[in-house]
Amino acid sequence: MPDRCAFPLVSAGDLRYKALVGTAYVIGTHDTKSVELGYVAELVEAERTPVCRVDVSTGGGPTAAAATTTVDVRAAEVAAHHPDGTGAVFTGDRGSAVGAMAVALERFLLSRDDVSGVIGLGGSGGTALVTPAMQALPVGVPKVMVSTVASGDTAPYVGASDIAMLHSVTDVAGLNRISRVVLGNAAHMLAGAVAASIPIVDDRPAAGLTMFGVTTPCVTAVRELLGGDVDPLVFHATGTGGRAMEKLVDDGLITSVLDLTTTEIADLVVGGIMAAGPDRLDAIARTAVPYVGSCGALDMVNFGARDSVPERFAGRLLYEHNAQVTLMRTTAEENAEIGRFLAAKLDACTGPQLFLLPTGGVSLLDAPGQAFWDPEADEALFGAIEAHVLRPERIMRVPHNINDPEFADAAVAAWREVIAQ
Repeated sequence: MPDRCAFPLVSAGDLRYKALVGTAYVIGTHDTKSVELGYVAELVEAERTPVCRVDVSTGGGPTAAAATTTVDVRAAEVAAHHPDGTGAVFTGDRGSAVGAMAVALERFLLSRDDVSGVIGLGGSGGTALVTPAMQALPVGVPKVMVSTVASGDTAPYVGASDIAMLHSVTDVAGLNRISRVVLGNAAHMLAGAVAASIPIVDDRPAAGLTMFGVTTPCVTAVRELLGGDVDPLVFHATGTGGRAMEKLVDDGLITSVLDLTTTEIADLVVGGIMAAGPDRLDAIARTAVPYVGSCGALDMVNFGARDSVPERFAGRLLYEHNAQVTLMRTTAEENAEIGRFLAAKLDACTGPQLFLLPTGGVSLLDAPGQAFWDPEADEALFGAIEAHVLRPERIMRVPHNINDPEFADAAVAAWREVIAQ
């Protein structure tokens, strides 16, 4: 078996999402939802789409569900993909069993070579079980999750992937006049997505760019300077954006990166609400993709409305970006810590790399006369990066604000240099 899903997805030189119709995987706990799962599977098959029914039941042991329903892949077969074997899944404890089955399902799906789409049904437990495996699949593989929790905070379930969450409205507990319609719509959504072809629209290599409102002039200018050389994919650096970009890097769908707005690291280090997590930049290290980075918006930490700013930050310099977003200026001490974090991450990256320090300010607010202008704090950031990186030749000071045209020129020149290596 291959160690990765072989769904024919976009690659650097071939931007076709689907070249053939493979198999739609219908996944759920057949010990409690066999009727609903069977209904969905029948509708998908009626659209002439091959179906694989996968059982991920954990409650009654490895053979209980298979005895009461027809499945193509039994729970025990899925559980066998857990690194510690089926015993790690069928523990008798629901919480640990669900978590372990989620691990097994992810490894199971990635071992298959015919996954053209996935649909799952469930409540909070079923959603937590199925969606990690969906997240592990490449972007572009159709993924539909019908869930009782889809009307709430879906971020933990969707992550950086393209999962379509559909609220079940009624519980996933039998077929009725509502569930038949909702589940039917979901089945046809998946069947249509699997069967429909997506035409080739662009065969240029894709470059990932990160942007925030306060670095928009920079990224806009860079996009214009890149011209027709690449297909620029811009990601809003709100936590999810950074994770999404790095997932596409891992999937091989982005072949170079202009990470000009690394503000998510400030939120991680200081405690804001738009962190991308401690693994930010790890995909760059894993893939050795050509990388140009900078300090865009590292002068700020993000919070919600002003009254949501934690009490421990009372007395700090705050700026109301809008009614729902409050920005806090980073201090020299915080910037030094951010710089050390960045230096360690950059040292782990072995591919072609240049990191630019805009000494004239790192955002629209960090400029002479603006609210966050603080050269001392900026220098603490720049100095920490330079002092802690193992290869200082990869760091370059640019004597301009990040939004000055000259900085955009420098960024594109750096990008051309690293992709030529």
